[in-house]
Amino acid sequence: MKKVLMMLVVLVACTTMPAKAQELSSSYTTALGVKLWGDGGGISLKHFVGNNNALEGIGYFWRGGSRITGLYEFHYDIAGAPGLKWYVGPGVHVGFYNRYYYDKNYNDGRRSGSYVGIDGVLGLDYKFNGVPINLSIDWQPSFEFGDNQGFIGSWGGLGIRYTF
Repeated sequence: MKKVLMMLVVLVACTTMPAKAQELSSSYTTALGVKLWGDGGGISLKHFVGNNNALEGIGYFWRGGSRITGLYEFHYDIAGAPGLKWYVGPGVHVGFYNRYYYDKNYNDGRRSGSYVGIDGVLGLDYKFNGVPINLSIDWQPSFEFGDNQGFIGSWGGLGIRYTF
């Protein structure tokens, strides 16, 4: 029991010290929640690794497949709007899909595949004052290599996260 208590004290100390160090640049250190977009949604985890630099990992899921995205974001204050920042950055993704299709002879079939790509992100991030909730909205254009090679401009979405 004493070991468990000691581990909890160390864990709390380790998680609150970085949060205090980041108070000058970001109003939260880590946020976990969902990201919603047109055809599906995903799980989003954002963690600040520097003054205004954050890593965001997103696991998207939709009817036809899944996609894992990693982003490195540079956050900047918006003057006169406390808690609101804009961000931009690069990233990468890998995805898998399983789709039904109809060919020109109206035969149906199933097509499976995978793809990798490079991403960009441009968005807004808002942290409510006194409430552990963060909202974001962004656009994540990407270029994919693989079965669906080309520019894809339909990723991004609305993020709703709990901050800690």
